[in-house]
Amino acid sequence: MKLLSYSLSLALGQQYSSLGSQPILCGSIPGLVPKQLRFCRNYIEIMPSVAEGVKLGIQECQHQFRGRRWNCTTIKDNLAIFGPVLDKERERERKRRESAFVHAIASAGVAFAVTRSCAEGTSTMCGCDSHHKGPPGEGWKWGGCSEDAEFGVLVSREFADARENRPDARSAMNRHNNEAGRMTILENMHLRCKCHGLSGSCEVKTCWWAQPDFRLLGDYLKDKYDSASEMVVEKHRESRGWVETLRAKYAFFKHPTERDLVYYEGSPNFCEPNPETGSFGTRDRACNVSSHGIEGCDLLCCGRGHNTRTEKRKEKCHCIFHWCCYVSCQECVRVYDVHTCK
Repeated sequence: MKLLSYSLSLALGQQYSSLGSQPILCGSIPGLVPKQLRFCRNYIEIMPSVAEGVKLGIQECQHQFRGRRWNCTTIKDNLAIFGPVLDKERERERKRRESAFVHAIASAGVAFAVTRSCAEGTSTMCGCDSHHKGPPGEGWKWGGCSEDAEFGVLVSREFADARENRPDARSAMNRHNNEAGRMTILENMHLRCKCHGLSGSCEVKTCWWAQPDFRLLGDYLKDKYDSASEMVVEKHRESRGWVETLRAKYAFFKHPTERDLVYYEGSPNFCEPNPETGSFGTRDRACNVSSHGIEGCDLLCCGRGHNTRTEKRKEKCHCIFHWCCYVSCQECVRVYDVHTCK
């Protein structure tokens, strides 16, 4: 960890150490541990991107689970997600596969947002990647601004993992899942190219390294959530005392890799509200009456049945394109059936 901190200091530059005299913004962020506060005060210029990344991750979580019983609505989209558990009754939530996904997608979000901010030039602490280009390919040359994903991953690792230094199973789980989320970015970097020439011809093509669309990362991590590996906690005696580690519960399954998500406590069914488990229940949730999947009324409503009501919505209709160049539409009222869980 000391080596990572040293590397980050070199990357960001010593000239920004004076930013540590600006504690007001950092002190107003709830739930940060001391190491995160020091990080914030030393590198305050990139903190808006860090916060944006957490929000991006949680919004993606809510999209991916919009049709599930647990739909990520219990998670706040702020930096406290990487802070301590303040409510001891909710401690068990942090050991489940839902928490594994949240940590992975939020850590990926931080790395993604910081990398994008650097490439867009909104921060003077970082910029384009000039280290991983190599020789150009046939018919194209390097150009544009290659996104420095390794810098974004470094920032995410320093901030998101700041409190995961305890010798317990939850820290081991969070470190693993945080890193799994960040790995998705590095493994999905790709060349993005642009053609140059008269009338749209491709006489010259310039290419640069770009991050994948964040929705692709969300889809990938959702698959990892569905195939997450259940672990068991083992205790070992070391010189610093008892240390907890994680071992795969089922030896006959494939051992989880650094790209897989891990957890060590099962989840409730999330059918009924329960503050001790963090479940809001599924009452009044909209369901799909024609689906036999988890978003369908049978499964989402946990067998309680569903209510149906009609809802009128105003929509644009009968749109006509006029030369040149605008579109005119009428406004229509359409009636929809809305199904909600009892």
